[in-house]
Formats: sequence, C-alpha cells, structure tokens
Amino acid sequence: MDAELSESGAPALEALGLAKRFGAVEALRGLSFAVRPGELYGLVGPDGAGKTTAIRALAGLLEPDAGEARVLGRDPQRGGAVFRESLGLMPQQYSLYRDLSVDENLRFFSRLYALPRAAYRERRQRLLHLTRLDRFAGRRADQLSGGMYKKLALACALLHEPRVLMLDEPTNGVDPVSRRELWALLHEFVHGGMTVLVSTPYMDEAERCSRVGLLHAGRLLLEGPPLELLARTGAQTFEELFVQRIGEAA
Repeated sequence: MDAELSESGAPALEALGLAKRFGAVEALRGLSFAVRPGELYGLVGPDGAGKTTAIRALAGLLEPDAGEARVLGRDPQRGGAVFRESLGLMPQQYSLYRDLSVDENLRFFSRLYALPRAAYRERRQRLLHLTRLDRFAGRRADQLSGGMYKKLALACALLHEPRVLMLDEPTNGVDPVSRRELWALLHEFVHGGMTVLVSTPYMDEAERCSRVGLLHAGRLLLEGPPLELLARTGAQTFEELFVQRIGEAA
C-alpha cells in the first residue's frame, strides 16, 4: 500500500462538514461521516437527500462550498494520478458506449487506464466470470438487460482494481435477481479488502451494509451498524426508523 495515500488505521473515506448549495437548494448541510478501510458503507435516503452530491464531492467531481472531502487521506480535487488509479466510480448515469459490445467497452476502459495487455486479459476474464457476462461478451451494450448493463458498468469501474469503490444507486431500476447478484459482488469485493461506499434509496438494502448513514435533506440523521440501529431505537424496519427520525428532525 502506498504510504502517501493513507496511514494505517486512517479512514479510507471522510466527509468533514461538507456543504453544497445549488441556487436556493442546500444539497449538503454540514455532512460528516467516515468509512473504514475494507468496509461496505451505505448512504441511505430518498431522492433529493444529497447522496449523489456527497459521492460527487468525494470523487472530486465537484468542489464543496464548505468542509472537506478526503479519500485515502487526500483531497480528491488535488489527488493526482496515483489517487485516481486507487478510485473506482460507478455513477447513476454510467458512461458506457451503447453501440459497443461488452468486450469492446472493457477494452476501451482498459486503454483509458493504460493497463498492460497481460493484466487486461486476466482481469477481463475474471470480471466477466464474476458478473456472469462471459456468455454475452459479443453483445452490444444497448441489447443488454438493465441488470446486465449495470454489471458491465461495474466491471468497467473495477478493471484497474481500485482500493476504493463508490457506487451511486447501482440497483435503481434493476430486477430483484440482479439486485441480489450485485450485492453479492459487492460483498465479495469487500471480503477481498476493498472499501465500498454505496448509495441507495431502498431501505431494505440498508441491512446489506456493514454500517449505514441515514441521510435526509443533506444531513446525517443516524449512523451505525444496521441491526444495532434497529435494536437501539426499537424500530422494526428501516422505513419505520427513517420516518421516526424525519419527524424528530422536522
């Protein structure tokens, strides 16, 4: 591990009082949370809660009005090439080329990452197997189902083997079987040591994370291990817990 990127025991991801305004809308209002190395952390909240803005700030795609973002100990706005190689991002509107095949998309992204041919061949084979896309390598992206398309986007984000992976609502609009397969893949990556930050509007997905932050109107209402949060509050479901906390915050 590059010592310049992160010190032992330091968070892999940190939001420190992040604030961001778009006109009259306060997308983030002093948002703070930290993700440990090798953890699967979920930002859970409805549309408009600030999930996408938080991920874009952590990825260095937008600069916050106040506060700081840290990824592997660095400011993502000034991370440099080594930082970019350590980060994988799957945005909501993933930038695959729909008129290219599965294989052609993978090959294109491998060239963006400047992967050596031998490394690309090994990773291509492994990722196609993991995502169960090996039988569809020659199929155009626009002919894939929604779940298969998202798994291809995930494979492209993983080609360079990032240490930190951020996914913005990866299961939105995906059928139940594909949702389950995507979460199984994320758990496999975390088991291998990767740090994963995932946002979701689905409360039932909170229990699939190591820890969750319940986000509403740009603020963190509650944070902790899913089952511990339910036990601590006495709520039966995350929907019930979320409604309780929104009422308290109003």
